[in-house]
Amino acid sequence: MRILPSFFTLDFSLLCLSSFLFFSSFNMIIPELPEYLTSLGGEDYKGFIIALFTLSAGLSRPFSGKLADRIGRIPVMMIGASVCFVVGLLYPLLSFVSGFLFLRFAHGFSTGFTPTGASAYVADIVPYQKRGEAMGLFSLFGSMGMAAGPAIGGWLATMLTIETVFYVSACTAIFSILILLKLKETLPSKEKISWKMLRLKKEEIIEKRVLIPSGILFLCCFSFGVVLTIIPDFSVHLGVENKGLFFGVFTLSSLGIRLLAGKTSDRYGRIPVMRAASITLVCAMVLVALAETKFALLGSGVLFGCAVGMYSPTSAAWVVDLAVDRFRGRALATMYIFLEAGIGIGALVSGFMFANSAENFRLVFLTSAGIAAIAFILLLMIKSPNQLHSET
Repeated sequence: MRILPSFFTLDFSLLCLSSFLFFSSFNMIIPELPEYLTSLGGEDYKGFIIALFTLSAGLSRPFSGKLADRIGRIPVMMIGASVCFVVGLLYPLLSFVSGFLFLRFAHGFSTGFTPTGASAYVADIVPYQKRGEAMGLFSLFGSMGMAAGPAIGGWLATMLTIETVFYVSACTAIFSILILLKLKETLPSKEKISWKMLRLKKEEIIEKRVLIPSGILFLCCFSFGVVLTIIPDFSVHLGVENKGLFFGVFTLSSLGIRLLAGKTSDRYGRIPVMRAASITLVCAMVLVALAETKFALLGSGVLFGCAVGMYSPTSAAWVVDLAVDRFRGRALATMYIFLEAGIGIGALVSGFMFANSAENFRLVFLTSAGIAAIAFILLLMIKSPNQLHSET
């Protein structure tokens, strides 16, 4: 009796482990950053913690997509993980507001590269019929990293110091890189990297074939940016000591549903699953807005995690479905540009709306619920095809 799916090869398993460590690395520090920035005298810049990170990630996506299609998936992944390592070591050294904000911008290049190469790698080695399931399983490991990272970071910050968290984050990124060295490249014809590759033509920035799923993802990820920026302060407001607890709860709740969502989208189509995800997201953000106790907050976190667990792998599979094979990296880069834009704008808008005033919590969360509702309405207007296919 087969327990693991047929696509769960050694390369796939190593990629999943590397992804777990990569996401653990940069998520480890997130819950502690608002308080750390405040200690540096930058409490008015909390909205920039996530916004700068996602801005640089978005700016780097066209380059990572092009390079993934030209020099290979693995080199692109290693560039991103290397950025995580270097920046993690620099946080304790540039311990002033402008230095911190510069590092947040630089840190974003890590997620601008590694997930693009990794998603393209998965799409290369998995058959079309299992694409949704594979994306779900792969993203599950990333989500476990997102759950483990904040929990470990919160514990280390409580028991030791924030500087320790930065160093452990850097070391975790190194292990991610070492695992990538064991993978076999999947790009059929690799090219040597050159400066010419960094010159982008207009058509190389955005892959038009995947604008619809990318736009829907943008609307969904707005709420993610809100959560990353506001939940740490909201947790303290409700008396939750561990600011990473909500992140752990919503991430863990997304784990189980990812495989189910992926399999369901393989069988019934991507759009029905995205509809379910967006309406669940609306409900989650409304419940967060109404939360007045620790348990109510964590309960809404479970629902939020279910929404994320549905839309993340389904969006990736939908994008790959519509992409031309030779431009797969570009298509996934486009998706991530919209993803980062959604998170970044959500973080920036929520930071300004919150303005360090507890009376604005409800307004921020209800606004994000409204943005998610727009995604649901648009999805109702899109017909779900009977059969999705990929061009070659």
